Amino acid sequence: MQYREDKKSGISLSALGLGCMRFPRDKAETERLILTAIEGGVNFFDTAYAYPNSEATLGEILAKHNKRKDVYIATKLPYILCKSAEDFDKFFNEQLRRLQTDYIDYYFIHSLSDFSGWDTLCKMGIKQWIEEKRKTGKIKQIGFSHHGTCDDFLKILDAYDWGFCMIQYNYYDENYQAGKKGLLAAAEKDVPVIVMEPLLGGRLATGLPKQAVDIFNKADANRTPADWALRWLWNQSEVTVVLSGMSSNQIMARNLHSMDNFKPLSSDELAVYSDVVNIFKKSYKVNCTGCNYCLPCPKGINIPACFSAYNSSYAQGFLTGLQQYMTSTTALTSKTPASTRLCNQCGKCEKLCPQYLPIRKDLKKVSRRFESPPLRLLWAIGRRVIMR
Repeated sequence: MQYREDKKSGISLSALGLGCMRFPRDKAETERLILTAIEGGVNFFDTAYAYPNSEATLGEILAKHNKRKDVYIATKLPYILCKSAEDFDKFFNEQLRRLQTDYIDYYFIHSLSDFSGWDTLCKMGIKQWIEEKRKTGKIKQIGFSHHGTCDDFLKILDAYDWGFCMIQYNYYDENYQAGKKGLLAAAEKDVPVIVMEPLLGGRLATGLPKQAVDIFNKADANRTPADWALRWLWNQSEVTVVLSGMSSNQIMARNLHSMDNFKPLSSDELAVYSDVVNIFKKSYKVNCTGCNYCLPCPKGINIPACFSAYNSSYAQGFLTGLQQYMTSTTALTSKTPASTRLCNQCGKCEKLCPQYLPIRKDLKKVSRRFESPPLRLLWAIGRRVIMR
């Protein structure tokens, strides 16, 4: 494992961190995953109040194996749920209980994506609350995660003496949201940058068009697309920690191997990425990362799965995408499939989307591609055959 210095605190953080939003359903498997990460040198674990059962699971396993002091826990204040200053303590104390600890190493303001949000928090007394928690040692470092524009990111970055920040960043999203400009601005202030979505919700690992994969293989057949994506980030000294939601020990082992064997990219290797991006842009139609923040949909639509199928139909062929869509909507196995045509344009999903996607508009595109009258007739016939 390679480590990078948090210049604000002097702490050495593992360049690979464990994103804890999508733990395996099996607790024993999750336990093995966490212990394997620690044994492999991972010391940065990122969770959040809003991640279902994540904080409690992480806290339970660390306490069971007496590993709390071996790791740095990062979790997040759900500031959009805070209506008054009293709510800061309400959520924070619950997080301490879940995590079975009396302090948080890296505490985020979750998805602080526009400056008005910070202004609102300041009026509620967030600065005084932070300072009190830091004086008592209950919060070691304070930071924010960001899903907004670069301009808002820079304003928030300049508004407070932050201990760290988190941005979405990968070779496809180099200039998206905070992007490269935000990364460099934070590094200039010695603010550690934690990177989320290094694989764009897995799309840069398993969702690349075959032509893009062939380009990577031609450059180095021994490296996976995920390896290429992680190496692009580690090649930048301004990146402190790259978070990966490693949901299996197989993925964990592969990413640990990538980190352990990382070497700076050559100029020829760097040139490969632009060719891959150009191909990927032609096939990737909806920039959904599969975070699931938009769910549950009142109509039962699995929005991320439908978008994944839509993208796959361009990247990997129409039939592949259609099969995924039929599975995600239960088109063949249910009398009432959760079709994208059920969308009633309520807009609830768009208010929750950290990517600010025009979800209602994009769902219509999905419907046009997969829900033509001939295809719906085919599904009706298929259902009759399966349900006999």
